Amino acid sequence: QVQLVESGGGLVQAGGSLRLSCAASGSIFSVSAMGWYRQAPGKQRELVAAITTGSTNYADSVKGRFTISRDNAKNTVYLQMNSLKPEDTAVYYCHARVVRRMIIGEYDYWGQGTQVTVSS
Repeated sequence: QVQLVESGGGLVQAGGSLRLSCAASGSIFSVSAMGWYRQAPGKQRELVAAITTGSTNYADSVKGRFTISRDNAKNTVYLQMNSLKPEDTAVYYCHARVVRRMIIGEYDYWGQGTQVTVSS
């Protein structure tokens, strides 16, 4: 099995910064992509940022403020969030697309979610 463990959420004032981390562990052969999604109350889950071996992708609403990075050796993804706004308030979920040992195909896994609250 594969587990994703997130950390780094919390409460911050508008304009502040937070750094989220997510480590994937378990029966992993390789991780082709990792990313962060968020879901605010009453809204659908949306992509925040994603990273593959060769590229990154950001939602327009976070471009220039958030930076995604990855430590391949540790199967860990980070999200540095700067200049936070109240509208960034949401539960943030880590995602990984994994090739497992001894099993053909890629599979999607999700973390349990971490709350980010930005006060005005």
